[in-house]
Amino acid sequence: MLHYSLVFLLVALIAAVFGFGGIANASAGIAKVLFGLFLILFLVSYVSQFVSGA
Repeated sequence: MLHYSLVFLLVALIAAVFGFGGIANASAGIAKVLFGLFLILFLVSYVSQFVSGA
């Protein structure tokens, strides 16, 4: 999931360089959502592993 977030961020940066503002904004928004989801899932996984004592 982090990989997809980075891909969308790269697409947003390339689109911004070439002047495609709408595509850049959409890609940046998707990258933000995916990164937030990755962060939440990572924290849930970390806490569940800590609680289970594995």
